[in-house]
Amino acid sequence: MRTASRFTFWIKGAQALALAVAMCFSMGASNASSRFNDLSHRLMCTCGCAQLLGECNHVGCTESGRERNELSAAIASGATDQQILASFAAKYGATALAAPTTHGFDLVAWVAPFAVFAAALLGTILLVRRWSIGKTQAVAQAPDPAMDALREKIRRETGAGNDGGFSA
Repeated sequence: MRTASRFTFWIKGAQALALAVAMCFSMGASNASSRFNDLSHRLMCTCGCAQLLGECNHVGCTESGRERNELSAAIASGATDQQILASFAAKYGATALAAPTTHGFDLVAWVAPFAVFAAALLGTILLVRRWSIGKTQAVAQAPDPAMDALREKIRRETGAGNDGGFSA
């Protein structure tokens, strides 16, 4: 009996949690101003200022007002977010989108930075391993009498002291 009441407690708790999560995600989803804010931050102003459409504030911008009006009209007409983004990309080019799409060749823009980072990390690891292997092999080698004689000759000719520095 006790396990059944615990089970129903957890089921009701999970249902309440699912309802709370659904409410949080759906809040503002149908609000036109929140959609406008979201979409205007996913589009770039096409005047060349390199700012998001929702943030374009430079004096004398001839494009942002017209594009914002166009975005408001598209939202009012009931177009989906993807349709609006696609229409802006078709009209103004792919540079109107703040982020590249995840389809086709645009996927390279998402993958390339991570691939370059991974390749650089791998190269660094291999280089450090090569350096450390070279040092351990150099330390493990037996002293060479010919090299010791050459070092002593260089010390005598250059006037280097026993501490490795030059004497004045």
